[in-house]
Amino acid sequence: MKSRSDTLSGWLFLAPFLVVYLIFLIYPVFQAAYMSLFDWDLLAMWNRSMVGFRNYVEMFTSDRVFWVSLGNTLKFVVYSTPLIIFIGLLLAVLINHQGSGFFRALFFSPYIFSVAVVTLMWGFLLNPQQGLIAVFLGWFGVEPIAWLTNPKLALPAIVVTTLWWTMGFNMVLFLAGLQDISPSLYEAASIDGTNSIQKFFHITIPGLRRTMLLVAVLQVIASFQIFGQVYIMTRGGPAGTTRVLIQYIYESGFRDYRLGYASAMSVLLFLLMFIVSYFQFKLSPEED
Repeated sequence: MKSRSDTLSGWLFLAPFLVVYLIFLIYPVFQAAYMSLFDWDLLAMWNRSMVGFRNYVEMFTSDRVFWVSLGNTLKFVVYSTPLIIFIGLLLAVLINHQGSGFFRALFFSPYIFSVAVVTLMWGFLLNPQQGLIAVFLGWFGVEPIAWLTNPKLALPAIVVTTLWWTMGFNMVLFLAGLQDISPSLYEAASIDGTNSIQKFFHITIPGLRRTMLLVAVLQVIASFQIFGQVYIMTRGGPAGTTRVLIQYIYESGFRDYRLGYASAMSVLLFLLMFIVSYFQFKLSPEED
């Protein structure tokens, strides 16, 4: 009887979270899948017709912009994710040895800014005429570089902006993981005569396996959802070289009023993130 009462109490405590989770996360997924089967006009919500999988067929067979946007998104994921994870881990290891709260706050502080603030700041820094980077390079005789209008430099500039913005969050996660590694392991390794590099690869990295998996999954999902930096800094230009899938979904749904087609792309993006996250968990080493 007591067990049944405890179970009921547990569900009652979970109920507020479950209700919010179902309404704002689970229901929109099924709603998007349902809408993707229709030719659905944003300006005439009642004016919709069932088209089955025609939106998906169009997306895969005749929409070049979709493939370009998906390719740019994958490029951003490949470029940014390893870099952000590595820098976050490096900062965490260095700060953990120093133990300075000032540096923790310093590197984490960019994360508290909104995407609009971050992109406006970096848009000014990257300005080829008046930006601080252009002024600094000018001291060495380097001509102004149009970072955000050069097709080869625009996406790397967005990656650097995102790195500066988010590395502090990953640093904090890695710092939390480092606190769980017993200092006795490092002491025993020192007695055995191991150096710092050996300790890092044989104690720190194995001790951070779970944290690294968490950071990798979160970062991949966040990278797939890149939108604000691109939309504010380049609007998808120059010549579509930075247009990402979320931006194209936004344009299809709210500019072209094709909610059904935008929903189909949203479903594909969800499946892509789910598959990547699933394989990340499956490929992670099993715990004893």
